[in-house]
Amino acid sequence: MIAVRPGSPLAGSVTVDGSKNAALPMLATAAAVRRNVQLENVPASADVQAMVALLQGTGWHVARAVGRPDTLLVMAPEHAPAVPDLTRASAIRASYYLVPALLALRGTARLPWPGGCPIGQRGMELHFKVYEAFGDHVTVQDAGYCVEASGQGSGGTVSHALPFRSRGATIAAVLRAVVADRALRLGRPNLSPEVLTVLDALRSAGWQAKVNDRLLALDPAPTLADEIPAWRVPGDKVEAGTLACAVAATGGKARIDGVHGRDLVPFRAALQRLGIPTSVRGEALLVDGSSSNASPTGRPLRAIATLSPGGLDADFEPPLMALALGRPGTHLFADSINPGRHGNLLPQLARLGADIEEISPTECRLTGPQRLTGAGVEATDIRTGSALMVAALTARGITTLGGVSQLRRGHADLPGKLLQLGADICEVAP
Repeated sequence: MIAVRPGSPLAGSVTVDGSKNAALPMLATAAAVRRNVQLENVPASADVQAMVALLQGTGWHVARAVGRPDTLLVMAPEHAPAVPDLTRASAIRASYYLVPALLALRGTARLPWPGGCPIGQRGMELHFKVYEAFGDHVTVQDAGYCVEASGQGSGGTVSHALPFRSRGATIAAVLRAVVADRALRLGRPNLSPEVLTVLDALRSAGWQAKVNDRLLALDPAPTLADEIPAWRVPGDKVEAGTLACAVAATGGKARIDGVHGRDLVPFRAALQRLGIPTSVRGEALLVDGSSSNASPTGRPLRAIATLSPGGLDADFEPPLMALALGRPGTHLFADSINPGRHGNLLPQLARLGADIEEISPTECRLTGPQRLTGAGVEATDIRTGSALMVAALTARGITTLGGVSQLRRGHADLPGKLLQLGADICEVAP
């Protein structure tokens, strides 16, 4: 359990971990290329540790560099274990990224339904359509699903169009093309930083990839590079955004290192609309909430999560909502991508005294500024937990946050980073 009290404005500098959302598909990509890969800046979050355990349980060797705990060497297996250990596959959503690598290794991928945050139905139908486009056979059961490789040889081009820009289905299509050694033409791809990072990694290993908002083209490499590819997990943009909201909510001023400015463009636009100045210097985000809290100059915020290129990532919406509670104006929030997220977050914010009108299961609005009061709250999912920590920094009295294991699935030590910026925060026994 975490206890938080309001205190002085946050200030100083802090460095974000590698991105959980980028590390998981990059680990699956390392497995799919069937060669040794060095992966740097790997976060120690629980979901990433679960993914590493899955790789090891299904035949891959994963070694940690001596003296460099955030660097892993993923080594291709020589043969598949007779009985793969997939016991942790149902604990994380990203287990579905391993299907292509398992098809290459075993010809069959039999997995339980993925788990992850309970934020609404997020089916795998688009993934199954991708595999069927490659000629694979998919069967579905109550306990999980099975994908059997088509047995077709390499060569030829697979063309497929997604009905909407799913990140998971885009990565599934790319990795399936890699293990099949076939060209891919994918319509309506997702262009999130996590997808672009996977494509950059494949380019460094010899694949040819071009992408725009209409088409992703991937072609097999004529010859693969001999050296071991070294891929770096980008800094966690969502952790950076959460820390920035915490700094702004307390009227502080801080530098957040280790994140690409291009990954924060829609988020920075939201802060700007709230009257909070930001700037990017190299791989650092500078946030100045000191003057904006004294004399707010912002406008009402419309935080609409979208999969469109250049749109606001849904994971930014919860901390922005916590920040907006203290900002003047009537603010609108919408997340149709994760239809159960508001059902988790809004009741917990209400425990702190937040007055939020639920327009629909995926839309809500609030008018600020509001005065919050410390209470006992629960991190029912990763982003609910991080948003509650932002809100707790301005609530009168002590807020206790349970469900810390959920928070640590996505952040190895978010409380520690807030503490480094001067937050009055500690871990207590339940």
